[in-house]
Amino acid sequence: MKKTYRIEVDCANCANLMEEAANRTEGVQKAVVNFMTQKLIVEFADGSDVNAVMKNVLNNCKKVEEDCEIYL
Repeated sequence: MKKTYRIEVDCANCANLMEEAANRTEGVQKAVVNFMTQKLIVEFADGSDVNAVMKNVLNNCKKVEEDCEIYL
């Protein structure tokens, strides 16, 4: 399953850090952050609990860029 989320991030480097953090999260098959459109596209691994995975993605992203926001 693939879902798109609106995000808020201040710079392209921060967006890159968010993408890397999201991709390291268990349950995420692939994540792509588009800084220009302020969107995060997440492809979830089969059988993943989407809500739980996204909470973990947000927590991991906040560790590398505390000012970022993902609108779940």
